[in-house]
Amino acid sequence: MSPLTATVLFVFGLVALGYLSGRTGYLKAETGEGVAEFAVNVAMPLLLFRTMLKADFHGAAPWAFWGAYFSAAAVTWVVGHMLVTRVFGRDARVGVVGGVSSAFSNLVLLGIPFVLGVFGTPGFEVLSLLVSVHLPTMILASVVLFELFGPKSDGRVHFSRVLRVFARRVFSNPLVIGILAGWIWRTAGLPLPVLADRLVEALAGVAGPVALFAMGLGLCRFGISGTIRPAMALSVLKLFLMPATALATAWLFGLPPLTA
Repeated sequence: MSPLTATVLFVFGLVALGYLSGRTGYLKAETGEGVAEFAVNVAMPLLLFRTMLKADFHGAAPWAFWGAYFSAAAVTWVVGHMLVTRVFGRDARVGVVGGVSSAFSNLVLLGIPFVLGVFGTPGFEVLSLLVSVHLPTMILASVVLFELFGPKSDGRVHFSRVLRVFARRVFSNPLVIGILAGWIWRTAGLPLPVLADRLVEALAGVAGPVALFAMGLGLCRFGISGTIRPAMALSVLKLFLMPATALATAWLFGLPPLTA
């Protein structure tokens, strides 16, 4: 069995186990919230902290890498916004949500287990270069667009309000805190105490599986309802347009194979 096939089965097998645990009543669906909070607020930040602390980022060509990825995100965001407003006739505020929904990748809960399973630690180190800037960049873009199109908008960008909202959302996010803490500790050149290192390793090691199980368990609480047609259309953009554009930009920027 190829590493890719094994990883796909592993990732979605854990999601399926979580879903079945909730559907059969073996675990309460509400349990998923607590498990997900542990994964996102404790285990994943420690995984990112450990990665920032120990990873070797040499030769990853970050500017070209970031340029290729965010070019694909920008194209998909614009198309998602236009699709929601022009085809489905929604207002600009809903268009911003459509753009975010189509271009915001699940790089942590799904991306980390996939990349670790297929490419191992070298691939995860490359992915971490993207994770470290992805959330702040996408949050900033969302805040600016909601400032322009939101209910309190007067057609102008109020930079003080944008900075306030951006800072509050970014610096209260556990994933960003984990990344920043890792970079600060790394820059300071301090060794991690043995006991602390063991604790971080233990909790970081369960981050991926726990997050995937919690994702499946959480699906039991949310059925398929609401604006299904726009959601399906945006899913097509996320699953086909964005990867195709990323492939094209990776080729255009000449990224090395692992980074691409």
